[in-house]
Order: sequence, then C-alpha cells, then structure tokens
Amino acid sequence: MAGTTVSRTAHFALHRMPLDAPRDSITGSGAFSQTLFAVRDAWVGALVPKRWAKRAVTRNAIKRQIYAVSQATVPPLPVAAHVVRLRAGFDRAQFISASSPALKRAVRGELQELFARAEP
Repeated sequence: MAGTTVSRTAHFALHRMPLDAPRDSITGSGAFSQTLFAVRDAWVGALVPKRWAKRAVTRNAIKRQIYAVSQATVPPLPVAAHVVRLRAGFDRAQFISASSPALKRAVRGELQELFARAEP
C-alpha cells in the first residue's frame, strides 16, 4: 500500500510498487535499498476486507477473479508488486446470492476495466 495508486474503478483500486523500492519508503527507516521479492516478475496480491464483503464465499470469489483477470491481462502487468484493493461493497440487494454468476460477471468486468486503465 506504500506504492502509488495507478488505477481506480467504482469498487477497486490498483496499487503498484517497484520491486527495487528503497527500504525507507517501505518501513520509514534506513537509507539502503532492498528488493521486495527475489524473483523479478509481476506480483499480485488481493485485499478484500470484511467491511466490504461480509461473507467468506464472496471474498474468496472476488479474490479468485482478481488472480484470474490479472493472469489474463494483455499486455501483461509490468514487473512490480501490485495490490488490488476492494474499496467499496457490491449492493447486496442487487446481488442476493453470495457467489452468483451475475456478481462474478460484474466483478470480472470491473477488474478488466481496472487493469486496462492501469498506467504502464
């Protein structure tokens, strides 16, 4: 979350941090540089709080969509650490089932938009 926000939609935000970020930008202490991950690749994490998705089945379905859409993104994500954060809940009146096909389609569509809007 210490990285920059590179894209936002109504429900999601995409944060990115270079893998060779200075340590002081991560922890606030020290002046030396340290890599975040040993392998230089695009890393993706999902942050789906209970505040916005009360049911575990919904949180897990959203996380699976995040990972699936990030793998299928064309062009691929740049080499960096990425975090997709759910920042607003989906309307439970509109999506009654915790893991309905309609909810999955809505989440997938918005995630595709999120990754398409991401700055390179």
